[in-house]
Amino acid sequence: MAHETEKRNAAAAAMDFVEDGMTLGLGTGSTAKFFVEFLAEEIADGLVVRGVPTSEETRRLAESLGVPLVDIEQVDRIHLTVDGADEVDGQAQLIKGGGAALLREKIVANASDLMVVIADPSKQVEALGAFPLPVEVTPFGYTITAKKVYDALCQAGVLRPRIKVRTGPGNIPLRTDGGNYILDCDCGTIPDAPKAAAHLAHVPGVVEHGLFTHLCRVVIIGSEDGATIFEY
Repeated sequence: MAHETEKRNAAAAAMDFVEDGMTLGLGTGSTAKFFVEFLAEEIADGLVVRGVPTSEETRRLAESLGVPLVDIEQVDRIHLTVDGADEVDGQAQLIKGGGAALLREKIVANASDLMVVIADPSKQVEALGAFPLPVEVTPFGYTITAKKVYDALCQAGVLRPRIKVRTGPGNIPLRTDGGNYILDCDCGTIPDAPKAAAHLAHVPGVVEHGLFTHLCRVVIIGSEDGATIFEY
């Protein structure tokens, strides 16, 4: 229950960044869900905004709550994206993708004037890597790609990463909204996130990875009685 209160308070604090007329990137996950719910309440009271969902899950939630949505192909500017994170370090570097939406999340975040991350204190870390790093890959040749991902992480200073394909019901590989697979890479510690990101980006078959560097400028950490805002 404590984590739920912390998540809710972080999401509530993010509403202070929302202004009338904005186009908003709507994140995916348990904390972002609270933000969409708060947003729906304000819309019911007269706030005029529109959202770009980062997953089909978020699309369904927003539609059910009456949040106006627009396809990303129909926007030329996203003013603000509010999303969660699986890990966030002291430089606002993130691991995302626990909800298998990392590709769309990164596209939307990169297109936004401002990305705000909302999280509970358990997501704060000194160094990224305890949470397995998701890497989205094409199904074709994914076992070969997994070996190349291993090599790339080792070249970036990760010691003996363990890599497995994420599975769903029936123990078959999980498909993302884009039809791809997810490799979960247990790294322990990622000593240099930008270096790891650069190495992964050069692996054929890798569609995107869950390292978000140089994208987030505001982190909001919820507590049981409020939230703390960090700006970078």
